[in-house]
Amino acid sequence: MRVLRYLKSSPGRAILFSKNDHLNIIGYTDTDWAGNLTDIKSTSGYFTFVGENLVTWKSKKQNVVALSSVEAEFKGMSKGLCEILWIKGLLKKLGYPLETEIKIYCDNKAEIIIANNQVQRDRTKHVEVDRHFIKQKLDEKTVIFSFVKSEDQLANILTKTISSKVFHYSLNKLDIQNIFAST
Repeated sequence: MRVLRYLKSSPGRAILFSKNDHLNIIGYTDTDWAGNLTDIKSTSGYFTFVGENLVTWKSKKQNVVALSSVEAEFKGMSKGLCEILWIKGLLKKLGYPLETEIKIYCDNKAEIIIANNQVQRDRTKHVEVDRHFIKQKLDEKTVIFSFVKSEDQLANILTKTISSKVFHYSLNKLDIQNIFAST
């Protein structure tokens, strides 16, 4: 009902692309660990920007129950990273190879530390495949992970129930505009 009310109240909302001279890829990933009260599965979401333009986004309930928040976050982060690598490959095929590292923002400091850590701990063994995939991309200097405060995490809009104030702040940061508004 909330989605339908929002759509009814904002028929002129749209994503407008702006021309810019850079092709930096930036991603935001987030996961709501065990957020579904029915089956205790987590919801992951990500946004991908190319040159400050929002180009892809996704929110999906994970297929399995995560045993820890780190496991849920790594699953979500690896899905967002796969999307970003696909976009990077597409840009390369179109003749726009990227020279800079891709920056991905997440709001979980522990996840960033574990992803950058060489040592595998018993407590994180259950996230081994996703962690190794992410670690490989970090070692190749393809991607870097940066911390963003939860209130500035744009992907929260895809994974959690948020306040109206945060929702409209996120729409503004995503550059979703009213195309009928006078300029």
